[in-house]
Amino acid sequence: MPTTSSAALATVLIGVTVSAIVDLRTRRIPNVLSASLAMGGVSLAATGLSGISVGASVLGLVAGLLLMLPGYGLGATGAGDVKLLAAVGAVIGPAEVVMAFLFTALAGGLLAVAVAAHRGRLAATLSGTGRLVSGPGAARQQVAALGASSRFPYGPAIAVGTLIAVLT
Repeated sequence: MPTTSSAALATVLIGVTVSAIVDLRTRRIPNVLSASLAMGGVSLAATGLSGISVGASVLGLVAGLLLMLPGYGLGATGAGDVKLLAAVGAVIGPAEVVMAFLFTALAGGLLAVAVAAHRGRLAATLSGTGRLVSGPGAARQQVAALGASSRFPYGPAIAVGTLIAVLT
């Protein structure tokens, strides 16, 4: 994170790590975690301790929210995931949250392959992914048809993506 302070770095690292652990244990990211991280990001910006302005903090929050909304609309991610990336954006700003999102998508894809292989569903998952790519208009129905058995906590992917973005 080129212009972000060590206070902001520590805040985001602790926030995504705790969120990932809670998501793994409970399959939820509580609002209090995301709200605390977002408020921490805006507060660091307001006090000049983050390396970004309050405007950049708010813009980062909005960018994180908007980046995750399509996945939520398709039913591929949960509301807690959307709020967590928005909170990350409040700490690291808009440019870094875009990078965090891209690395999160990569980490999430790798995690999905690992989970599918562990569950013995790798071939079916890859086939389903092919159908999503070839016919994106049916994506919502495809995701809904997979049901809860195909879901996995996405907080760890957000944590890994964010960590890569801020540490590179």
